Amino acid sequence: MNFSSKILEEAVNALSALPGVGKKTALRLALHLIQDGNTKSLKIASALDRLASGIKKCKKCNNIADDDVCDICLAPHRNKKLLCVVESVRDVMAIEETNQFSGSYHVLDGVISPLDGIGPDDLSIDMLMKRVKQDNIEEIIMAISPTIEGETTIFYISKLLKDTEVKVSIIARGVSFGGDLEYADELTLGRSIVSRLPYSFQ
Repeated sequence: MNFSSKILEEAVNALSALPGVGKKTALRLALHLIQDGNTKSLKIASALDRLASGIKKCKKCNNIADDDVCDICLAPHRNKKLLCVVESVRDVMAIEETNQFSGSYHVLDGVISPLDGIGPDDLSIDMLMKRVKQDNIEEIIMAISPTIEGETTIFYISKLLKDTEVKVSIIARGVSFGGDLEYADELTLGRSIVSRLPYSFQ
């Protein structure tokens, strides 16, 4: 792709570094911003600057937040004894869209995957265990994608909890094995949360 402007080329290269954005789409976006004048470009630049410098991780649940504790953890109507454990922030958003869950969350930031060099210490599992004790959690829902890595993660965390009074359940398998939660439709995901099942690792 030949460019008449180095500035345009840099913008296209930056935009195409985003997942799902190819060079042609990046060029189309960059040209749109040029034609629109400064308004959208400055607005986007300001939002991205705030994203880079202002976003935080919730010290309680590991979700993204504007402050030290996220709005979900601070919400007074949430059931603080019911904890939904998920792989990523995207899964929190997917479950929230269902309007079927009123408990709290814990974001692991991935799943155990030895082939990818990801072990328990690379996830926020220690943070989860401390939270279980401190908050007197009564039930943990494992809302983790039904993959081999996801099942390994569920098994590992369940073994850590086996000597506690915490009830461990998994979402009903309306979500197909091998699928990602973020791609499940709201109705299926919502029903999976409501119809969760007790988990046994024996």
